[in-house]
Amino acid sequence: MIIFDLSCSNNHPFEGWFRSIEDFNSQTEEGLVSCPHCGSLDIRRMPSAIHLASAPAPALATGESSEAPKVGHPLATLKEAIEQIIRGSEDVGSQFADEARRIHYHEAPLRSIRGQATADDCSALQEEGIDVLRLPTLKPEDLN
Repeated sequence: MIIFDLSCSNNHPFEGWFRSIEDFNSQTEEGLVSCPHCGSLDIRRMPSAIHLASAPAPALATGESSEAPKVGHPLATLKEAIEQIIRGSEDVGSQFADEARRIHYHEAPLRSIRGQATADDCSALQEEGIDVLRLPTLKPEDLN
């Protein structure tokens, strides 16, 4: 099963479970997917968080300390990818949506940026044709 974050034309968020993207597309085209809040049939997929399943961590013997996942572990790979993105981008903080638009419309120099944006900001940017990648914030306690 695939879980998609969905929204209707009235911006009501909800999720839907499908066997595949093809099932989602065909059910949407046939009018079988509707908003549970207002009944709208104008449904679109929204950006969603990445989920990586992993095997349970082995039990630690007394006296051993917990460490970050080993290289090759899915969470370690994700953590390294995020760290590379952070190292190669400029933090524009809460001005992310505005700066992304300025770059897109050639009002600011082309460069990689990162910052904070709401789900609504990200949706609006994507509707304008501006590619946005929402990254999870990884804290040490998330890596268990």
